[in-house]
Amino acid sequence: MAIKESQLQLSVVTYLKYMYPKSIVFSVPNGGFRNLKEAAMLKRTGVLAGVSDLIFLHKRAVFFLELKTEKGKQSESQKQFAKLVSDQGHCYMIIKSIDDLKFEYSFHEYAVMAVNQKKN
Repeated sequence: MAIKESQLQLSVVTYLKYMYPKSIVFSVPNGGFRNLKEAAMLKRTGVLAGVSDLIFLHKRAVFFLELKTEKGKQSESQKQFAKLVSDQGHCYMIIKSIDDLKFEYSFHEYAVMAVNQKKN
């Protein structure tokens, strides 16, 4: 049975809070339907199209987590946001399962260790 994006998000948040209780994870509820007046006000006050579903702060690092179903694809605004994040030196991950999250996070930790060893 295919998992819904909302179910995946609940699983990811639960996992991160359990594994890293001193870290911060929060959602960015950009989706949903708004009337034109409300949408215009949100845009003027900082809502940004394409922002990742979750932001995870851990060990002085910021991770932007975009959650997708198995068949889900990034929108153009999500691709643009991913590029902005990467250009700033932060980590942007597309997560389709808890296993994706574990792999991507482990890979990031390994890359950080390798960079730190080069500095020494």
